[in-house]
Amino acid sequence: MLNNKISPQTLLSTLWVFILLNMFLRDLHEFPTEGYIQELMSLKISQQTMLFYAFLGEIPILMVLLSRILNNTANKWANTLAVIVASLGVLYTLPSGDLDEVFFAIVDAAAFVIILVTAWRLPNHQPAQV
Repeated sequence: MLNNKISPQTLLSTLWVFILLNMFLRDLHEFPTEGYIQELMSLKISQQTMLFYAFLGEIPILMVLLSRILNNTANKWANTLAVIVASLGVLYTLPSGDLDEVFFAIVDAAAFVIILVTAWRLPNHQPAQV
């Protein structure tokens, strides 16, 4: 049923796209909530906070590319570091989260586990290019 011919690098890259889309959906689905836009408009957000969230948002985007081009050893470590940092970002939003935030966090966590397992199953040697 599953396509076993997908390379691990392609799977990793695709999982990071999945996480990125999940982040977008998590943010977008709040807009129809009553009072959400007014609450957003009244917030005073510092430049440091904006930079922090920009950094977190760039991690999946960067990993879409790096998962495809890094050698296996670098891929293992880059994916591990990215999962740790992205997981901390997800956990940071949970204390104020409602049930749907928890749902999105669980989906992210499942994807993070699959990324770690896939990355650490990469062989230690790089296959020869033909």
